[in-house]
Amino acid sequence: MTFYCDHCGRRADEGDHAACLAARAMEPPRYCARCRRRMVVQVTPGGWSARCAEHGSLSG
Repeated sequence: MTFYCDHCGRRADEGDHAACLAARAMEPPRYCARCRRRMVVQVTPGGWSARCAEHGSLSG
């Protein structure tokens, strides 16, 4: 199974994702790590939620 970076959308096993990991400390995911679809993201003062049409919701 192929996994993708949830910040940039590229394959997780290709390239350096150090900048993506650093950005994820402050930002919600933008791409589904399982299918690479762009997720619907909502940021609120209390956190965030992200939804993939295929794989459901995440929150943080």
